[in-house]
Amino acid sequence: MSHNLLHGKRGIIFGALDPNSIAWHVAEKAYAAGATFTLTNAPIALRMGQINELAKACNTEVIGADATNYDDLKTLFTKSEELLGGKIDFVLHSIGMSLNVRKGRHYTDMDYDFFHKGLDISAISFHRVMKAALETNTLSEGASILALSYIAAQRVFPDYNDMADAKALLESIARSFGYHLGKAKKIRVNTISQSPTRTTAGSGVKGFDSFFDYADKMSPLGNASAESCADYCVVMFSDLTRMVTMQNLFHDGGFSYTGISQDIVDKMQP
Repeated sequence: MSHNLLHGKRGIIFGALDPNSIAWHVAEKAYAAGATFTLTNAPIALRMGQINELAKACNTEVIGADATNYDDLKTLFTKSEELLGGKIDFVLHSIGMSLNVRKGRHYTDMDYDFFHKGLDISAISFHRVMKAALETNTLSEGASILALSYIAAQRVFPDYNDMADAKALLESIARSFGYHLGKAKKIRVNTISQSPTRTTAGSGVKGFDSFFDYADKMSPLGNASAESCADYCVVMFSDLTRMVTMQNLFHDGGFSYTGISQDIVDKMQP
């Protein structure tokens, strides 16, 4: 059901790869809510994914941009402002990658070049995105910027590896940059800590299926789906949340505040 919450708003959505991506669902929901936006991803992701199908369905365009390349990001913001006919009201950062996870390197034996690359793509890129938006003066007064995070930024999940460090940095950047953007133009910056979700990136983490089932049993409401996360993003992009900033918002069915559930107790009993 659409409530037209984003009627007249313009945005940029990073990270839609295929229908398994949370960003893909956000684009569909934002379009249904009345928004116009551009879609973007790294050139290699554009070749691998199905983003052009999404662009057609949402009546929009794809602008390739490497989030680790500052010039690409400045071009993305200026082109988006031109294509959409005005300043940008919302941005979704849905980017994450760990070469250490992909290559099966244990956290205690990580490759530091991989680590640096993962931090750059998964976290520092968020700072770079906001700096580019600020320098190009393409954000509207009161705009909303979101990044997708995970509770491994606060708790240990051994197989999440260096992505946990990246998410912790991502959340810190949201707070720090959120202060400056708030003072400058009343712009909101928040992160959403989502349930484990069967995305292409998430499913690549060792033991994902077991933990997905565990989190589902721990959460009073069960795991939050990608679709429900997209609904939450739409609300955060809207004017209804114009006083919420510098927050890490848990969207996980209650997992983050549940010590143990009866389902887990029953499962552990002999």
